Amino acid sequence: HVQLVESGGDSVQDGGSLKLTCAASGYTDTLSCMGWFRQAPGKEREAVVSIDRDEKPAYANFVQGRFAVSRGSAKGILYLQMNNLELEDTAMYYCAASDDLWGVSFSPTQYQYWGQGTQVTVS
Repeated sequence: HVQLVESGGDSVQDGGSLKLTCAASGYTDTLSCMGWFRQAPGKEREAVVSIDRDEKPAYANFVQGRFAVSRGSAKGILYLQMNNLELEDTAMYYCAASDDLWGVSFSPTQYQYWGQGTQVTVS
């Protein structure tokens, strides 16, 4: 089993930056793909970025070069650096992981493990 815990969400001004952290624990050696998703009130959960086991990321179109995903030096750590934040980026951000997904995916249903989320508010 795998546990995911997100942190780093906060309230920031339009144009500001935040760095989110996802800490994975448990059987992390089995993980093949990880991703960041977000969900705004009244909207469906959408993918922000998906990264495969070869460290190749795929970003959603709305990212437009503003966000960057990276691995931490410690095992099981995934970051999401978000720059030039916009009002539309306000959402709950979730870390997700899969142990049977080869490649990347923007579909939430293909991820077995989810964190509780961290709130990002841009004003």
